[in-house]
Amino acid sequence: MAHSRFIKDSGLTARMTLVMFLLGALLVGLVVAVMYILPVGFAPLVAVIGIGVAFYQWWSSDKVAMKAMRAREVTPAEAPELHAMIDRLCAMADMPKPRVGIADMAIPNAFATGRSPDRAVVCVTTGILGQLTAEELEGVLAHELAHVAHRDVLVMTVAASAGIIAGLLTRGAQFGSMARGRNNNAAAMILVTLVVSMVVYAISFVLMRILSRYRELSADRAGAYLTMNPAALGSALQKISGGMAAIPEGDLRAAKGMNAFFIAPAIKGVSFSTLTATHPPLEQRLEQLARIQTELGRATG
Repeated sequence: MAHSRFIKDSGLTARMTLVMFLLGALLVGLVVAVMYILPVGFAPLVAVIGIGVAFYQWWSSDKVAMKAMRAREVTPAEAPELHAMIDRLCAMADMPKPRVGIADMAIPNAFATGRSPDRAVVCVTTGILGQLTAEELEGVLAHELAHVAHRDVLVMTVAASAGIIAGLLTRGAQFGSMARGRNNNAAAMILVTLVVSMVVYAISFVLMRILSRYRELSADRAGAYLTMNPAALGSALQKISGGMAAIPEGDLRAAKGMNAFFIAPAIKGVSFSTLTATHPPLEQRLEQLARIQTELGRATG
């Protein structure tokens, strides 16, 4: 976790370490299994390609995310109030100021990305700027800055390596099964590779979702303690989730790929599966913020 005045979260550190270890072990097991099943040089090649893809995603994460959201970087002259708010929060957190972006879309949301605190960008949509009060927006920005301080993008990208490699192997095995279906021996090897890769991908998918949900709770907590106003963040989360109902389904589907980055998923209602969700249920987030509000109230009293 980066050094800043955000509260330390030993739970987040422990979970990140555990998930990284499990996914690393999973990756090693996958490569070893593939080396036994397929030619010796095949598994290392796929591993290098997969890690290369993950590295590229991490290195260019800010550019890719900004492009996907059709966002643009804005200067203090273009968005003085937004910059002033981030300046104040960064001073409170004792952290480098990230770049600031605005995405011209009706979906009320915000995200942070970038390979390091020095290369980070915090972006808000025009939809969220039109719905939230200044205190609510400050809570959202504190949440996003917590992601930057926790180096979430780096950890999530590295953790995704096992899933990326498994996905490459799955596609390769599917293609190979079509291309060499008449050779029984080759077909059996490809089938085993396909099954192993799909199992590894499924496990890494679940582990990543578990880590993603906890990091959102951690960012909520850190942001609430930084601003000392958890109620404002809770109100913002309710407005953001409720505002999704007014967004056309086509727009929500177009933004689906960014759900893991958003402060709240771009979906209507709360019918998504807990196992595959990138975010914890809204009720769980509000309960945590209410507990923090009570704790801060007692401390003040």
